[in-house]
Amino acid sequence: MGRPDPEEGQLPAPVKPPDGGWGWIVLFGCFVITGFSYAFPKAVSVYFKELMKDFHVGYSDTAWISSIMLAMLYGTGPVCSIMVNQFGCRPVMLIGGLLASAGMILASFTTNIIELYLTAGVLTGLGMALNFQPSLIMLGTYFDKRRPLANGLAAAGSPVFLSSLSPLGQVLLEKFGWRGGFLIMGGLLLNCCTCGAVMRPLDMGMKRKMGKAQDKYEAKEMLPIGGKSEEGISTTDGTKKAKKGKKKPKKGKKLLDFSIFSNRGFIIYTISKFILVLGLFVPPILLVNYAKDTGVPDTEAAFLLSIIGFIDIFARPACGMVAGLKWVRPHVAYLFSFSMLFNGLTDICSARASNYTGLVIFCVFFGISYGMVGALQFEVLMAIVGSQKFSSAIGLVLLIEAFAVLIGPPSAGRLVDALKNYEVIFYLAGSEVVLSALFLAVASYCCLNRGKKKEPPPENNPSAGGGSDTEEAESDVQEAEEHSSDNHQPAHSTDNTVVAANEEANHVAEEQSGEGGGCPVGDREVLARDGCNADQTVERDSF
Repeated sequence: MGRPDPEEGQLPAPVKPPDGGWGWIVLFGCFVITGFSYAFPKAVSVYFKELMKDFHVGYSDTAWISSIMLAMLYGTGPVCSIMVNQFGCRPVMLIGGLLASAGMILASFTTNIIELYLTAGVLTGLGMALNFQPSLIMLGTYFDKRRPLANGLAAAGSPVFLSSLSPLGQVLLEKFGWRGGFLIMGGLLLNCCTCGAVMRPLDMGMKRKMGKAQDKYEAKEMLPIGGKSEEGISTTDGTKKAKKGKKKPKKGKKLLDFSIFSNRGFIIYTISKFILVLGLFVPPILLVNYAKDTGVPDTEAAFLLSIIGFIDIFARPACGMVAGLKWVRPHVAYLFSFSMLFNGLTDICSARASNYTGLVIFCVFFGISYGMVGALQFEVLMAIVGSQKFSSAIGLVLLIEAFAVLIGPPSAGRLVDALKNYEVIFYLAGSEVVLSALFLAVASYCCLNRGKKKEPPPENNPSAGGGSDTEEAESDVQEAEEHSSDNHQPAHSTDNTVVAANEEANHVAEEQSGEGGGCPVGDREVLARDGCNADQTVERDSF
């Protein structure tokens, strides 16, 4: 008798994350994917001057390459969610790695800027998006207790790769030109396929439960109880087939779960994140030009970004360790709010920095606060919606953030052109970040904490944000086991009280007592409890 697999399209029951083991390999893959996703659009900027010369375009035209990459990374979130829910993380990441690599390779053969938009921008951006989101989903699958630390370590890939890809791009540009550099960069992006290959899915809890139910089924079948057992088995098989036929049109898991919008915590997080993104990326984008306008030499001005990146490398894992502490993790949303407040106040306080020393101090504090925000942003989302709905949640959040990315930095650039004053921009960006921090903290305290006092605690909820699909899948398994126990002879069960209460078991007891002179029929309920037919009971219990 082979074990039946879980029904096709059914949502597997949640499996306990190992918090280690193969999860460290998954963490390293997520580290690499995060580094490529966030650092690659910025690292490509080293080629812009050569592209401007070859294609006779302006800086704003070439800057659209990075903008399109980021827009694809954020804007295709729902598409990635649908593909992950339909095909799984590993196949989607393998396809994404191939697309990202193919985009840069094809870009090395382009003859105009429009072709660069389509290849390096759209194709490579889509490929990185198909890698970034599934890697975060797999990280949440493999880690639970150590998840804050894992998120912090994975987020550290962004500053590490930014500090390495930019110098590498400059070396490739000098030796091979921008076409050769794009070709080699495309080869490097094939490492995304390697990272996707190590994203091994955990064993499905549904399969294990069905296996246990089938073990009981096989044990009952082995007992010689006569013709009625065969009838019970055939009845059970017929019930299973009928149930399976009914379930086929119902195809379990949703491609994109919009029910998360009924989660107040998710709504608060999304609004706060939208406001945050409006101002978060403005200071690092304008920092170099701001320093140059204050009289700082070009080399020293460029070094300011390196300071931010270096501090960021250590801030993210450190913040992940702090967020994983027992007394901090239940309040991780407030820690995230504090990190945003810290970042916003840093922008506001540095708006009047007029010398290089003041800018260096700003970069140190901005690197710390920026690293804290980067380490906590997805940890808070996982804590709000749970791992079962995270794939849909992150796709929708990234889509909403895409609008903020397209509004914030371009608007800041236009204000600089109009006002010729960076101080106002830093005040505005810092105020937006502070507003997002205050909104998250106040709304979480007023809406969520008070709501928890009024609402009764959820029953049988192993992980926060567990989906209804999981509960449905578990109930299906229980129903299958109940059908199996109801249609078989209860004499197979190890519970002697249930055995005595069943009419068919009583009939078997009568036959056996008549043959071997066992217990009287009238006393079968009491004797079954007291141990009559002890040999037979022990034999059944052994199964």
